[in-house]
Amino acid sequence: MLLELRLQLERRLAQPLPGNAAHALMAHEERRKFFREQVIPEDAKISSVLFLLYVQDDAVHFPLIIRSSDGTVHSGQVGLPGGRYEEQDKALSTTAMRETEEEIGVNQNKVTVLKKLTEVYIPPSNFFVQPFLGYTNKTPNFILQEDEVEDLIEVPLRHFMDDSIKSFQNFSTSYAKNIEVPVFNLNNHRVWGATAMMLSEVREMLKQLL
Repeated sequence: MLLELRLQLERRLAQPLPGNAAHALMAHEERRKFFREQVIPEDAKISSVLFLLYVQDDAVHFPLIIRSSDGTVHSGQVGLPGGRYEEQDKALSTTAMRETEEEIGVNQNKVTVLKKLTEVYIPPSNFFVQPFLGYTNKTPNFILQEDEVEDLIEVPLRHFMDDSIKSFQNFSTSYAKNIEVPVFNLNNHRVWGATAMMLSEVREMLKQLL
Protein backbone atom coordinates (compact mmCIF):
# COMPACT_ATOMS: atom_id res chain seq x y z
CA MET A 1 0.00 0.00 0.00
CA LEU A 2 2.50 2.63 1.15
CA LEU A 3 5.23 1.13 -1.05
CA GLU A 4 3.10 1.44 -4.18
CA LEU A 5 2.14 5.02 -3.32
CA ARG A 6 5.76 5.91 -2.59
CA LEU A 7 6.90 4.59 -5.97
CA GLN A 8 4.16 6.56 -7.72
CA LEU A 9 5.10 9.68 -5.79
CA GLU A 10 8.77 9.31 -6.62
CA ARG A 11 7.93 9.25 -10.31
CA ARG A 12 5.67 12.29 -9.93
CA LEU A 13 8.23 14.18 -7.85
CA ALA A 14 10.75 13.83 -10.66
CA GLN A 15 8.54 16.27 -12.60
CA PRO A 16 8.04 19.99 -11.85
CA LEU A 17 6.03 20.72 -8.70
CA PRO A 18 2.60 22.38 -8.90
CA GLY A 19 4.01 25.26 -6.84
CA ASN A 20 2.12 28.50 -6.39
CA ALA A 21 -0.60 27.38 -8.80
CA ALA A 22 -1.59 24.78 -6.19
CA HIS A 23 -1.06 27.21 -3.31
CA ALA A 24 -3.40 29.71 -4.96
CA LEU A 25 -6.25 27.20 -4.86
CA MET A 26 -6.32 27.58 -1.06
CA ALA A 27 -5.36 31.25 -0.79
CA HIS A 28 -7.76 34.17 -0.47
CA GLU A 29 -7.63 37.06 -2.92
CA GLU A 30 -5.34 39.30 -0.86
CA ARG A 31 -2.90 36.42 -0.36
CA ARG A 32 -2.82 35.67 -4.09
CA LYS A 33 -1.71 39.25 -4.73
CA PHE A 34 1.41 38.52 -2.70
CA PHE A 35 2.38 35.74 -5.13
CA ARG A 36 2.80 38.35 -7.85
CA GLU A 37 5.07 40.51 -5.68
CA GLN A 38 6.78 37.71 -3.74
CA VAL A 39 9.14 39.93 -1.75
CA ILE A 40 10.64 38.01 1.16
CA PRO A 41 12.12 40.23 3.91
CA GLU A 42 15.78 39.67 4.66
CA ASP A 43 14.98 39.17 8.33
CA ALA A 44 12.43 36.40 7.68
CA LYS A 45 12.71 33.51 10.13
CA ILE A 46 13.52 30.19 8.47
CA SER A 47 11.59 27.05 9.36
CA SER A 48 10.49 23.77 7.84
CA VAL A 49 7.60 21.34 8.21
CA LEU A 50 6.94 17.72 7.28
CA PHE A 51 4.03 16.12 5.44
CA LEU A 52 4.55 12.57 6.74
CA LEU A 53 2.87 9.51 5.23
CA TYR A 54 2.39 6.37 7.31
CA VAL A 55 0.03 3.39 7.56
CA GLN A 56 -2.53 3.12 10.33
CA ASP A 57 -5.36 0.54 10.38
CA ASP A 58 -4.52 -0.62 6.85
CA ALA A 59 -4.85 2.89 5.41
CA VAL A 60 -2.34 5.62 4.57
CA HIS A 61 -2.55 8.65 6.88
CA PHE A 62 -0.66 11.86 7.63
CA PRO A 63 -0.57 13.85 10.90
CA LEU A 64 -1.54 17.42 11.58
CA ILE A 65 -1.13 19.17 14.91
CA ILE A 66 -3.21 21.70 16.81
CA ARG A 67 -0.81 24.23 18.21
CA SER A 68 -1.10 25.18 21.85
CA SER A 69 -3.10 28.28 22.73
CA ASP A 70 -0.12 30.32 23.86
CA GLY A 71 -1.10 33.72 22.53
CA THR A 72 1.32 33.72 19.57
CA VAL A 73 0.28 34.55 15.98
CA HIS A 74 -0.65 30.96 15.07
CA SER A 75 -1.90 29.98 18.51
CA GLY A 76 -4.53 27.24 18.43
CA GLN A 77 -4.31 26.76 14.67
CA VAL A 78 -3.92 23.50 12.77
CA GLY A 79 -0.53 22.97 11.16
CA LEU A 80 2.01 20.47 9.94
CA PRO A 81 4.63 19.34 12.45
CA GLY A 82 7.84 21.33 12.18
CA GLY A 83 9.58 24.40 13.45
CA ARG A 84 12.40 26.89 13.29
CA TYR A 85 15.80 26.15 11.79
CA GLU A 86 18.62 25.89 14.32
CA GLU A 87 22.35 26.24 13.69
CA GLN A 88 23.10 22.61 14.56
CA ASP A 89 20.73 21.38 11.84
CA LYS A 90 22.63 20.08 8.83
CA ALA A 91 19.83 21.07 6.46
CA LEU A 92 16.23 22.21 6.50
CA SER A 93 15.15 18.59 6.06
CA THR A 94 16.96 17.89 9.32
CA THR A 95 14.96 20.69 10.95
CA ALA A 96 11.68 19.19 9.75
CA MET A 97 12.53 15.71 11.05
CA ARG A 98 13.99 16.97 14.35
CA GLU A 99 10.99 19.17 15.06
CA THR A 100 8.57 16.38 14.10
CA GLU A 101 10.26 14.09 16.59
CA GLU A 102 10.19 16.77 19.29
CA GLU A 103 6.56 17.74 18.70
CA ILE A 104 4.87 14.38 18.06
CA GLY A 105 7.47 11.75 18.93
CA VAL A 106 8.18 10.28 15.47
CA ASN A 107 11.71 8.86 15.46
CA GLN A 108 13.58 10.87 12.82
CA ASN A 109 15.80 7.88 12.08
CA LYS A 110 12.70 6.07 10.82
CA VAL A 111 11.70 8.87 8.44
CA THR A 112 12.69 9.07 4.77
CA VAL A 113 12.35 12.43 3.04
CA LEU A 114 11.25 12.13 -0.59
CA LYS A 115 11.53 15.77 -1.69
CA LYS A 116 11.30 19.35 -0.60
CA LEU A 117 8.12 21.04 -1.77
CA THR A 118 7.42 24.67 -2.70
CA GLU A 119 8.24 27.12 0.07
CA VAL A 120 5.68 29.50 1.58
CA TYR A 121 6.24 32.88 3.19
CA ILE A 122 3.87 33.76 6.06
CA PRO A 123 3.66 37.57 6.48
CA PRO A 124 1.87 37.71 9.89
CA SER A 125 4.67 35.81 11.64
CA ASN A 126 7.47 36.65 9.16
CA PHE A 127 8.27 32.97 8.68
CA PHE A 128 9.70 31.51 5.48
CA VAL A 129 8.61 27.86 5.56
CA GLN A 130 10.14 25.02 3.59
CA PRO A 131 7.82 21.97 3.50
CA PHE A 132 9.06 18.43 2.91
CA LEU A 133 7.25 15.28 1.85
CA GLY A 134 8.34 12.04 3.54
CA TYR A 135 7.21 8.71 4.89
CA THR A 136 7.87 6.19 7.62
CA ASN A 137 7.39 2.44 7.27
CA LYS A 138 6.77 2.13 10.99
CA THR A 139 3.37 3.16 12.35
CA PRO A 140 4.25 5.98 14.77
CA ASN A 141 3.59 5.84 18.48
CA PHE A 142 2.78 9.51 18.82
CA ILE A 143 3.96 11.36 21.92
CA LEU A 144 2.91 15.00 22.01
CA GLN A 145 5.09 17.86 23.26
CA GLU A 146 2.51 19.26 25.63
CA ASP A 147 3.79 22.83 25.80
CA GLU A 148 3.61 23.23 22.00
CA VAL A 149 1.02 20.73 20.77
CA GLU A 150 -2.52 20.68 22.08
CA ASP A 151 -3.75 17.73 20.02
CA LEU A 152 -2.98 15.48 17.06
CA ILE A 153 -5.14 14.95 13.98
CA GLU A 154 -4.56 11.73 12.02
CA VAL A 155 -5.96 12.29 8.54
CA PRO A 156 -6.71 9.30 6.28
CA LEU A 157 -5.47 9.97 2.76
CA ARG A 158 -8.80 8.86 1.26
CA HIS A 159 -10.54 11.54 3.35
CA PHE A 160 -7.98 14.14 2.24
CA MET A 161 -8.72 13.35 -1.40
CA ASP A 162 -12.49 13.68 -1.06
CA ASP A 163 -13.67 16.82 -2.88
CA SER A 164 -16.29 17.48 -0.20
CA ILE A 165 -13.61 18.57 2.30
CA LYS A 166 -13.12 21.91 0.55
CA SER A 167 -15.38 24.86 1.33
CA PHE A 168 -15.26 28.62 1.87
CA GLN A 169 -15.70 30.40 5.19
CA ASN A 170 -15.43 33.97 6.42
CA PHE A 171 -12.42 34.89 8.52
CA SER A 172 -10.74 38.02 9.79
CA THR A 173 -7.01 37.94 9.04
CA SER A 174 -4.04 40.28 9.17
CA TYR A 175 -4.88 41.21 5.57
CA ALA A 176 -8.57 42.05 5.86
CA LYS A 177 -11.69 41.72 7.97
CA ASN A 178 -14.46 39.23 7.27
CA ILE A 179 -13.11 37.87 3.98
CA GLU A 180 -14.01 34.62 2.28
CA VAL A 181 -11.21 32.08 2.69
CA PRO A 182 -10.91 28.56 1.20
CA VAL A 183 -10.62 25.87 3.88
CA PHE A 184 -10.12 22.14 4.14
CA ASN A 185 -12.45 20.45 6.64
CA LEU A 186 -10.33 17.56 7.92
CA ASN A 187 -11.58 15.34 10.74
CA ASN A 188 -13.96 18.15 11.76
CA HIS A 189 -11.14 20.70 11.92
CA ARG A 190 -10.80 23.78 9.72
CA VAL A 191 -7.44 24.05 7.96
CA TRP A 192 -6.70 27.29 6.15
CA GLY A 193 -3.95 29.76 5.39
CA ALA A 194 -0.37 28.64 4.80
CA THR A 195 -1.00 25.09 6.00
CA ALA A 196 -3.89 24.65 3.56
CA MET A 197 -1.70 26.04 0.78
CA MET A 198 1.05 23.53 1.48
CA LEU A 199 -1.45 20.68 1.73
CA SER A 200 -2.93 21.78 -1.59
CA GLU A 201 0.35 21.17 -3.40
CA VAL A 202 0.50 17.58 -2.14
CA ARG A 203 -3.19 17.07 -2.90
CA GLU A 204 -2.83 18.26 -6.48
CA MET A 205 0.00 15.77 -7.06
CA LEU A 206 -1.91 12.93 -5.42
CA LYS A 207 -4.95 13.67 -7.63
CA GLN A 208 -2.81 12.64 -10.57
CA LEU A 209 -1.96 9.32 -8.94
CA LEU A 210 -5.03 8.11 -7.05
